[in-house]
Amino acid sequence: MLSGHTRSLNQIKFNREGDLLFSVSKDNLVNVWYTHNGERLGTYNGHNGTVWSVDVDSTSHKYLLTTVSTVLLVTGSADNQVRLWNVQTGQCLYVWEFPTAAKCVAFNSDGTQILIITEERMGHRGALRVFNINRDPATWTKQKDDPRRTITFSGSKATVAAFDFFDQHIITGHENGKVALYQHDKDGETGIDAELELQHVQAHSEPITDLQLSWDGSYFMTSSKDKSSHLIDAASLEVKKTYATDTPLNSAISHPTRPYVIMGGGQEAMSVTTTSSRQGKFESRFWHKVFEEECARLPGHFGPINTLAIHPLGTAYASGGEDGYVRINWFDESFFKSKPYGADFEIPDEDQ
Repeated sequence: MLSGHTRSLNQIKFNREGDLLFSVSKDNLVNVWYTHNGERLGTYNGHNGTVWSVDVDSTSHKYLLTTVSTVLLVTGSADNQVRLWNVQTGQCLYVWEFPTAAKCVAFNSDGTQILIITEERMGHRGALRVFNINRDPATWTKQKDDPRRTITFSGSKATVAAFDFFDQHIITGHENGKVALYQHDKDGETGIDAELELQHVQAHSEPITDLQLSWDGSYFMTSSKDKSSHLIDAASLEVKKTYATDTPLNSAISHPTRPYVIMGGGQEAMSVTTTSSRQGKFESRFWHKVFEEECARLPGHFGPINTLAIHPLGTAYASGGEDGYVRINWFDESFFKSKPYGADFEIPDEDQ
């Protein structure tokens, strides 16, 4: 259990190698941890409000192992700022200012662009903006203030978003439970694309709380306040699998090599002090990805689980809770030797 935040966690993220874990919280802090021993490596100070979202570019491990200096972190906060950081030094390289809070940030696959969702408030429409990232260490404190493109939402606002595996589309999850797909050409023309979605599906009946791509980008997981999680095809937006639970869900992830999905949530924070951990349903829940059956629960947090992240190699997963703690759970050997399809039938890991 990692103790370094004083308020509830909002998001956690492994770097590509899995040796670092980044966490953001309502205490305005951005922390980074060594995953092998849980030691806090450092804190990125600068935000003056709740930090809602964090992402690290896919080259982060190269700096730590081979001293290549292209190591970037991005954070979005309730102080209406998005900050770009140098992972190794902790230096804030650039700050983008917005009229409302930045609720979601994400890099594309090669770290050359970021997307930012800003909140709908005080007469400002919710929007998704894409910015180009200058990755030259000599000038990376000079970034462009103007977005490459802007997607505006006149209907239900977007709560989460991600680039697809090939950076050809942007996938958004919305407050009304809709999942939408937008065409994206990172080298295309700039401008405003109002309501130019390719397609959408009404995946949930209540707000979508999380959206995470699978390791190969062929599908993604969603979680929702409607107490369900979906496995959705990334190209067609067809709902392939549904995992119905008895508690609101805040996060859902898919294991990269074993046929399991992991979900976390629990009752609202206002009721936490009046119930036990078991009654509050604060466990991580394991479901069989194919059979859609719950197969295990792992306790650990006192309060709802707000965010989950899977180690890139599938050797561990991390959870961040309303209790202010981060937990890294390492899978033992029996997890990888189990036969999830039965003793007489087994599928190679690469085909799961």
